[in-house]
Amino acid sequence: MLFVDLQSGSVKVENGTGVLEYPIGSPEAFSLLSEAWLRSGWDNKYVYSFTWLGRPIIQLPEDMFRIQELIYSVKPDVLVETGVAHGGSLVFYASLFNAMGRGRAIGIDIEIRPHNRNAIEAHDLSKYISLIEGGSTDERTVEQVRRKLQPNDRVLVVLDSNHTRDHVLAELRAYSPMVTPGSYIVSCDGIMSKLKGAPRSKEDWGWNNPREAVREFLMHTGDFVLEEPAFPFNEGSIRERVTYWPDAFLRRAR
Repeated sequence: MLFVDLQSGSVKVENGTGVLEYPIGSPEAFSLLSEAWLRSGWDNKYVYSFTWLGRPIIQLPEDMFRIQELIYSVKPDVLVETGVAHGGSLVFYASLFNAMGRGRAIGIDIEIRPHNRNAIEAHDLSKYISLIEGGSTDERTVEQVRRKLQPNDRVLVVLDSNHTRDHVLAELRAYSPMVTPGSYIVSCDGIMSKLKGAPRSKEDWGWNNPREAVREFLMHTGDFVLEEPAFPFNEGSIRERVTYWPDAFLRRAR
């Protein structure tokens, strides 16, 4: 159990041997409070309350700020995203490419609903976005993506479609060859592994999740390493992301 005492400025947590107490301003307390906040946010559908330049973006703001840092560092020519939904993430990436003066996004989804397609294609930043409708692991879809890449393109991939272990593993195998050395493939929503028993969760989420796909993928490749991008600026004491995407960032090492 977790106990928060704002008057004394402490956080207490029960473990198997007793109660641990931390100052509320400590990294340990921040980690405990963040974990509770993430779970409460999941239960309240907090991420379903944001838009980016007019399009719903079903993402944790902290994750979007962090991937913005990565995109600015890598400066990809192409960002490939599986999973389109309302298109908010694609518009977010497009706005970064517009500001950076380079880059474009390719969005893939098994079904792009007409009203979402129309809104994305009518958006002010649509020139930075192309859409492909089809199963993300279907060979025809993967080949369509390949044909949109130029030989010297620097490519970054974000996996945010079907989050089952087998599907994410198939996506990792299909799209990792497109990632250029030094760039990343990002496997979203590993928080599923921590949400068994939560609203909208499933009983098998403890093992059937993107983190397990990443673990299996890395067992059979030497081309990628699990590597947290460094914070480019940090004058505080926190060194770890508050995230829906644990164990998400795979850097291509060779």
